[in-house]
Amino acid sequence: MGVVAPLVRRKIVKKNRSVFRRPHWHRYKRLQQKITWRKPKGIDSAVRRRFRGQAPMPNIGFGSNKKTRHLMPNGFKKFRVANVRELEMLLMHNRIYAAEIAAGVSSKKRVQILERAAQLSIKVLNPQGRLTTEQHE
Repeated sequence: MGVVAPLVRRKIVKKNRSVFRRPHWHRYKRLQQKITWRKPKGIDSAVRRRFRGQAPMPNIGFGSNKKTRHLMPNGFKKFRVANVRELEMLLMHNRIYAAEIAAGVSSKKRVQILERAAQLSIKVLNPQGRLTTEQHE
């Protein structure tokens, strides 16, 4: 079995944009803790009316390319797997999605998932997780 390569290798372009903070976030200490966005609803809101010099409101133009959205640098999309049955769903999509074993999966089940992934030629993103050195060697 060879190394699984992604179906199409696309160049991922990240847009340079600032973080969207909610209006008047600097006035209140509780709003400075987390970066959140809430759409301004006030009738006099300068941000809602899109005045020059105000913070930008998020809209569809800030989105990333649909073909490269959720792609990782290795060219795959992540798919969280908790058991062998969920791994079977990637049978026809092993060149698009890569399996990521969930954090709560035991080491015994991880070994089963890794064996089945090798049979189906599915790339596993975290194959070393929770495996002791004796099992791994």
